[in-house]
Amino acid sequence: MASWIRAARLLKFALNDSREAFIPCFSSLSRCPRAKARGYCGPWLDCQGLSFLGWRFWLEFRAGDNAHMLWIKAFHVVFIASWFAGLFYLPRIFVNLAQVPPDSHAERERLLVMARKLYRFSGLLAVVAIVLGLWLWLGYRIGMGPGSGWMHVKLALVVAVGFYHFQCGRLLHDFEQFSNRRSERWLRVFNESSVLLFTAIVVLVVVKPF
Repeated sequence: MASWIRAARLLKFALNDSREAFIPCFSSLSRCPRAKARGYCGPWLDCQGLSFLGWRFWLEFRAGDNAHMLWIKAFHVVFIASWFAGLFYLPRIFVNLAQVPPDSHAERERLLVMARKLYRFSGLLAVVAIVLGLWLWLGYRIGMGPGSGWMHVKLALVVAVGFYHFQCGRLLHDFEQFSNRRSERWLRVFNESSVLLFTAIVVLVVVKPF
């Protein structure tokens, strides 16, 4: 029944563009200890200056049950792990490409096809993982406030992972154009660096050392 009342209030806001339809939805929120503990209360909660309906729906979802956040976090972990799985294997294909003899065209083309498909699929996984991560950070305020220095380092590492993904695309282009100048040994070191990035991110999220 409560969900129907909330939906009716949001519909009234959509039709009338009135704050009266939205603020009552949070009238009891400021008296909720769990909401205060999770940082959902504050002067911004009255949505002053936020006239776009999408923001209102988003904030309404934010103030909902904690189960929503757990679902988002679970899928964020799944897509992050899947993204890194692609980053672990893609440079290994580059190592194999560097070992292919010049006259083995069929094997080289087969590896290039595998690398192209994996690079594109990993890119899609990366987009979903980053969007879910931003949702948790900005929507549920995870990693904000005192004692959240680990989040700043994690964000810097995520940028580094994005750059690593971009470098994989450049290496793939070089192999396609027969212009690769990287040695097999360099590619092996490049392949292992993604493991270090993944390890650092996991330690920061789980241990939260600072």
